Amino acid sequence: MHEIKPGQSIELLKELHILTRDGKMNQDSRRKLKQVYHLYQFIEPLLKEVQQEHADIQLVDHGAGKSYLGFILYDLFFKTLNNASRIYGIETRDELVKKSQELAERLDFPGMSFLNLSVAESIGSDRLPEKIDVVTALHACNTATDDAIHFALKKQARFMVLVPCCQAEVASVLKKNKNKALPKDALTEIWRHPLHTREFGSQVTNVLRCLQLEAHGYQVNVTELVGWEHSMKNELIIASYKNLPRQRPAERLNDVLHTLGLEEMRDRFFTMRQ
Repeated sequence: MHEIKPGQSIELLKELHILTRDGKMNQDSRRKLKQVYHLYQFIEPLLKEVQQEHADIQLVDHGAGKSYLGFILYDLFFKTLNNASRIYGIETRDELVKKSQELAERLDFPGMSFLNLSVAESIGSDRLPEKIDVVTALHACNTATDDAIHFALKKQARFMVLVPCCQAEVASVLKKNKNKALPKDALTEIWRHPLHTREFGSQVTNVLRCLQLEAHGYQVNVTELVGWEHSMKNELIIASYKNLPRQRPAERLNDVLHTLGLEEMRDRFFTMRQ
C-alpha cells in the first residue's frame, strides 16, 4: 500500500472504495487513487495560498454527491488544522447528505458540514458564511456549474476549481436560432449538425465561463484532468482572484455572445461580483 500517503484514513479509503474491505488495492482502486491525488495536487497549493492570508479556510463543494472530494480534502489537509477551517458539502439528495453526515461523525471529522440545498439555493442561504475562500464543483450538471460561479462571485471566493458537466443550455439556444443564422454566416456550419451543436455548445459554454471569470478580475487556467479517461468531461477550470483588468474580457464576452447569436444568455454570464 505504498501509494497511500502517511496518515490517511484507511476506513475512509474503504468507504470510498479506493481500498477493498480487507484493505487491499486492485487495479481499479489504484486508478481511483491516482485520480484523487492528481486532483489534489491542483487544490493543495490553493489551500496553502489561503493559509498565507489567514489561518481559517472556508471551502464549499457544490453538487457534492457522496462528498468524495470533500472527504479526501479533509483527510489529506484539513484534519490536522486545529482551527475554525470548514468544508461544506452542498447536495440536493437528502439520503446522500445524511450518509455523509454519518460518515463524518464516524471518522471524527468535525470540520465538515453537509447541507441539503441546490447550488442556486445556497447562494442566499444563511447557513453558509458570508465569505468563502475556495469553491469547488466537480461534474455539477447543466446550469449548476454556472450557479456555483454565481455563488463564488457573491461570496468573493479567492479560488474556484470547476469540472463542468453536461451543459445543454447554450446548445439549445444555438439550435433554436440555427435557421435564422445559417443563411447569413459560414461560421454556423460549425454547429449545423446536431452532434456538432451539442459538442460546440459545450465548448462555447466553458469559453463563456472563462471570459466571465476574467471579466471579474480572475486569472483563469484551463487544463485536463489526466487519468479521468472514463469520463467524457475532464476539463478542469481553475480561477484565482487577482483583481485583473476587466474591460477587455467583458468586451470579448459580449462579442462572442453577439457573434454566435446568444445575446439572450447575456444575463447568465454577466453576473456581478459583490
